Amino acid sequence: MPTVLNPIIDFFKSSRKSSPEKDFKKTVELIIGEKPSNIGIYQLAFRHTSASKETGIKGFRESNERLEFLGDSVLGMVIAEYLFKKFPYKDEGFLTEIRSRIVNRETLNGIARKIGLDRLIEFDGSRRGMPHNSSMYGDALEALVGAVYLDKGFRFTRKFITKELLTHYDLDALINNNANYKSRLIEWAQREGKEARFSIVEEKGSRHFREFISQVTLDGEVFATGNGYSKKKAEQSAAEKACELLGLK
Repeated sequence: MPTVLNPIIDFFKSSRKSSPEKDFKKTVELIIGEKPSNIGIYQLAFRHTSASKETGIKGFRESNERLEFLGDSVLGMVIAEYLFKKFPYKDEGFLTEIRSRIVNRETLNGIARKIGLDRLIEFDGSRRGMPHNSSMYGDALEALVGAVYLDKGFRFTRKFITKELLTHYDLDALINNNANYKSRLIEWAQREGKEARFSIVEEKGSRHFREFISQVTLDGEVFATGNGYSKKKAEQSAAEKACELLGLK
């Protein structure tokens, strides 16, 4: 399986005496496969909200959040088209489920680290100390897709997603592995005539690194709890523990 991580690591080791901007341009080129035209848009793509900068507009601080919004839409559309063509006889439910697994935040975090984005993210003026499970990696990957789209256009972006990003996925394993524990638990509860409910019972941490505690109840009784850096992740964690207790894993 091809990866651009090794050449990025080698480049960082061999270019310590180069200018930071030149290093950054070369790194972006290694990641996307072509020289960037608008380097500023890529610098913005890796600027986490905690390192946002003042602009000339009162009250507006610039970070990668807007690019993340754009990249999320482009990524979802390209993957939808890819799956539509790859599985011509599968129904809408199947396509929706597989797309959701591909763009799952935890999965995107892993892909972002594989291609070396964790070395580029600007966070609080530093590139260290980021939680392993933080969503900022996946957020930066979506922002990168948005930057590529604005810099290179849709055709190039589609090629980048299908030829560079999707190569890091094992689609067969993704299709055969149903890791949606929440859906699995709800289906079990419906068969057994029980009521399964999820609720967020606690939030911890700062605005940028908030951790959620989720609780799942069966017929009003607390059955399992879980945690995560998003509400969905916390609910999946609680559901996974509940499935394990019920022997559904």
